[in-house]
Amino acid sequence: MSKLTYRFPIFTKLSRALFKQSLLGATVGLAVISMSASGQAQSLFSPKILVNESSITLYELRQREAMLRLFRAPGDPATLAEEQLIDERLRLQVSSDAGVRPSDEDVADGMAEFANRANMDTAAFLQALANSGVAQESYRDFVYAGLAWRQYVQLRFGRRGAVSEEEIDRAISSGGGGGGLRVLLSELIMPIPPGEEASVEARAQRISQLTSVAEFSANARQYSATATREQGGRLPWRELSELPPALQQIVSGLKPGEVSDPLSLPNAVALFQLRDMEETVYKAPDISSVEYAAYYLPGGRSADTLAQARVLKTKVDRCDDLYGIAKGQSQDRLVREVLPPAQLPSDYAIELSKLDEGEVSTALTRNNGETLVFLMMCGRTTVVADGVDREQFTIGLRNARIASAADSFMSQLRNDARIIYK
Repeated sequence: MSKLTYRFPIFTKLSRALFKQSLLGATVGLAVISMSASGQAQSLFSPKILVNESSITLYELRQREAMLRLFRAPGDPATLAEEQLIDERLRLQVSSDAGVRPSDEDVADGMAEFANRANMDTAAFLQALANSGVAQESYRDFVYAGLAWRQYVQLRFGRRGAVSEEEIDRAISSGGGGGGLRVLLSELIMPIPPGEEASVEARAQRISQLTSVAEFSANARQYSATATREQGGRLPWRELSELPPALQQIVSGLKPGEVSDPLSLPNAVALFQLRDMEETVYKAPDISSVEYAAYYLPGGRSADTLAQARVLKTKVDRCDDLYGIAKGQSQDRLVREVLPPAQLPSDYAIELSKLDEGEVSTALTRNNGETLVFLMMCGRTTVVADGVDREQFTIGLRNARIASAADSFMSQLRNDARIIYK
């Protein structure tokens, strides 16, 4: 069973130099919270967020914000603090239910490991935190939550990281290896009905100014036409290299929390919010070509046409199956092509980047919204890479598989969670 390397979510290679500088020169920029007045203490320790009945207090939020500012984590500290603590509550709930509880020794080692990244021992690190108003208990809780999740993921998904020598050979020959970047995005793709171009454009401009993940998600639930609208537009972690070339450029220019400028698509406009970005030891292979099939259904996004598309999904497992569906119809009803990613229509490229072989999207339209596109991924061809370190690649491939399973599970936990803001 492979060992999954824990990813501290607020500590990337990019921020380490600034982080160390902040610690070494730390002053009391955020005053330690005083508990002298009982009324103030009651307010600070009153629940501000309930996550499946588990509370997050104002004190915890302020402590995490202080840590984020000290670590110079990108994005809005208040928003990131809420997101991290909500995720940690969900992770602690499932890990505790599974009987996973890191020992005191594990936690001490984890605290030392994190401190070592700034070339400091635990005592010096704790003093630097205290100088900026972060209590030792808050730091310990942060490390404990991360370790509990790592141990739970290893327990639940560790076997999914097992790969055969043949699988490793195939993956290496397909072009994977080295290091890369992966991103956590939210999407919002709004159709543009005829005659509503101005109002949709104005709405898109307003949304592009948002920096709150919660506000962007609320807009995605209300306006987006994609399958992710029920999750507030949240997408799972994706390798940057797997995104369409045009979207790679857009995302690379964003900071966590920022939203892209509106991207014009046929009959629609798209916006993307960067929630997080991190470096990886495993780089997904570059894509040289994408094969897809598009079957066109008259009626646009009407209830009847969408119902027809849902029925069609149950009848096809691969692109070849669409030939039987289109038999006897005009040739322009079904298009199947193999194209380099840069030559794909922009909206097709975005939807196809989210699909595995045999999966379908019904988010797009053609002919001014009068035709629904039943878009199916047929397959991808990857670029062959040279000089791959086999051992390093194997570890990266195993961890990537486990991390992907854990990320999908985490998305489901968020989707099912009962979250109440006080």
